[in-house]
Parts: sequence; structure tokens; C-alpha cells
Amino acid sequence: MGAALKVLVVEDDSTLREALCDTIEYGGYRVWSACDGAAALQQLERQPVDLIISDVQMAGMDGERLLREVRARSPELPFVMITAHGSVQHAVSAMRDGATDYLLKPFAAEVLLEMLARFEPVPEPAVAMVAEDPAMQRVCRLAERLAHSDATVLVTGESGTGKEVIARYLHACSSRAERPMVAINCAAIPENMLESMLFGYEKGAYTGAHQSRPGKFEQANGGTLLLDEISEMDLGLQAKLLRVLQEREVERLGGNKVIALDVRVIATSNRNLAEAVAAGRFREDLYYRLSVVPLEVPALRDRPADILPLAQRFLQRYAPPRSGLAFSKAALQRLAAHNWRGNVRELENCVQRASLLAPGPEIGPDDIDFVAAMVPAAAPSAALTAAPAAVEATAPPEPQLEGDLKERERELIVAALSAVDGNRKEAAERLGISPRTLRYKLARFRELGLAVPRAH
Repeated sequence: MGAALKVLVVEDDSTLREALCDTIEYGGYRVWSACDGAAALQQLERQPVDLIISDVQMAGMDGERLLREVRARSPELPFVMITAHGSVQHAVSAMRDGATDYLLKPFAAEVLLEMLARFEPVPEPAVAMVAEDPAMQRVCRLAERLAHSDATVLVTGESGTGKEVIARYLHACSSRAERPMVAINCAAIPENMLESMLFGYEKGAYTGAHQSRPGKFEQANGGTLLLDEISEMDLGLQAKLLRVLQEREVERLGGNKVIALDVRVIATSNRNLAEAVAAGRFREDLYYRLSVVPLEVPALRDRPADILPLAQRFLQRYAPPRSGLAFSKAALQRLAAHNWRGNVRELENCVQRASLLAPGPEIGPDDIDFVAAMVPAAAPSAALTAAPAAVEATAPPEPQLEGDLKERERELIVAALSAVDGNRKEAAERLGISPRTLRYKLARFRELGLAVPRAH
């Protein structure tokens, strides 16, 4: 990884603010905090950041006003809004005013970390790709050939296989590499917002449109637009997207000016779009427009030679600095033998847990935990349903025993913190774990609503 992403958290609830900072710091990022919008602006004067995460509703200057102030000073600075489920309209309004993304409370630590990862600088292709297996090498060779054309590419594969990584690799290998690559997740954006985010809008186009905004197509002009999980797009919007792709021009909502486009489009899907077409859930004409060149990313179990190189890559990313942490031979054998139904994402999560919890400088087979492995969110493919996955030799712990152990762990941590008046560094030393691991565990406890001593 390059320089760590610098994040500013703006939240008036001190407990939640501390938990967010703990989670962000655990993820390997640098973090600063502020209790409201005014304090955030003061903090930005002292310390420039790469990303702002702000609550909407705060005493004093709220998140919406802070967003307007930030946009006036730094139009391109990523800004993520946090809102409760009952206040989704605030998030919709914020997105129209220039927010980059939003999070709905409550959310798990993994959701926050996954979002942060999207704002990391894209590594160079030679560094980013792991392709030791012949199956993955074929995909990379095809991507490199396609990179020199402007043909629309459809990247398919199971959830967690690395479709977005391939898309970014394709962009980085192309003549458009110096131009922006703009990504939008079609599954994560509400239908009533997706159209305006894609095509942009003029001031007064609808209630709340206080100023004109370019859409993702305009932002990507000269570069590449990634339409992630295109299968989740509404049929009506599919028709409008098809027209833009055919005409290579766009009109903002509420506008009458035609804007010419020079955009390379890459779409991804973890669903079988041909089946979606047959079921009437996806337009046939759009399918053929998108799949000029299909690229299928193989599941990790179908590219076994990549498992261990990927595991080593993730260990380099997540191991504490200068720890010398390494896999034992038995641990590598255990990783190689696993079925990896959650693909590369599952492997990354597994290595991250092992790097945090390994008791010494070596990760042994007992430190490899598959219990919390991520399973693909989409319906399993035919390859998965043809035969049941192999059952792991190690059974998951009994629920009651697991709960008792977690409670005992919390008691030990609370006792250590109380003994040193909340000093986390000293508490970590007493417990024989790293401060980073301690922060992670405290964030987990807060997610579960468990009380922990405040830091001093």
C-alpha cells in the first residue's frame, strides 16, 4: 500500500466518534476527528485530508452545511454522509448537493472499511495483479489486448472474485490511464437517485436541485466509467443508458444541451445477464451493447495457483509494520486446501484476521479461521450447486461456548484498561497484543452495544 488514506470523522456523539476512529485506524488509515462542522473546518485548516465522513444531524453546524462549506473550498474532496434509516431523505439531499456516498446507521465495521478501500489510490497494474494461475493469466492477457480499444467490456464472475480489480487493471493498461476512472455501484444507489447521478442535472430540475451538477458520464469524459453490478439497474433506466451508449452523448436532467462523450464503459455483474434477459429483468439490446467483449473472472477455487501468492500479498498489507509475521508451512497447506466459496474477498478477510490474532511471529494452522468467512451474496452459480462444498475438518465452536469466550475476553480487556486508567498502549502491553488489535476489539464491542472504558 502507498501512503495511508487521511480521514476526518465529524460526529457529535463522542462514543460513536471514538468507535469510528478506532475502526478506521484499525484499517491502517490515519484519522482525525471533530465534534461538529465548525470544528471540522478548523481541523481542515491545520490538516488536509483525503476523505471526510460526517454525520448529518449535529448540534451547531450540521453535516449538510459542512458539505456546502467544503464544496465551496474543495470541490473534489470526497465526502461521505452518515445518516439514520429514518433520515434517508437527508442522504438523498446530500448526494444531490455533492456528497460522494453515504452510510446508513447502524453499520458494521466491515461496511465502513470496505467503503474506505474504494477511496484508496489505485496501485500500478504490475503491483495490483496476482496472476500465477494459467486461468487468471489468460484473463489478464485478454484485458491487456482490450485495453487498447474503446470497446465496451462486460466483466462477470462470482461475488468476491475481483471484477473491479480487473476493470481497473484494464483502465490502467489503456491510453486513458492518465484520465479519470469513475465508478458507480448500481446496486447501492436508490433508483430515484441513480439517474441524476449518472446523467447529471440542471439547477431547478426538481425540488431540491439548488445547483447544476455534472453526472458520472461527464466526470469520466476522456476516461473510463465503471458501472458496477449493472444487473441491478431498473429497466426504465436501462433504456436511457442504452441511448447514451448508442449516441455517445448525454443531456442533464432538466437541461436541453447535448454534451458529447468520449467515455470507455466497463460493466460488471455477478449475475448471469443472459438468464436475466430471458426472465425479462434485463434488456436484450442493452445486454448485447454491453457485452461486446465479455470477460469472465474465474472463481478462486478454479485458479488454485493464485491462492498462496494472494495470501502473501494480503499478509504484506495487514501485518503490523516490522513484525516479520509469516505463514508456517502447515498454515499455507490449510489455506491451499480450502474451498474459498467467498473467493478473493474471503481470503483477504481470513488473512486479515490471522494477522491480527496470531500470538507470535508465525501464523500457524490454528490461527487460520474460516468460521466467519464471507459467502457470495448472489445466488450460487451452477458450479456451486452441482456439488456440495467440502466440509471443513474443524467444526465451528458451539454458540454458547463462543459467547462465553468473547465475554471473558471483554472482561480481561476492561480490567486491563481500568488498571491503567484507560491508556490503550499500556493496556495492550499488559494483554500481550498490539494497540491496533486492541482498537479493533474495542470497536467490535461497541458494535455489539457492550460498554468499554473511555480513553484518557
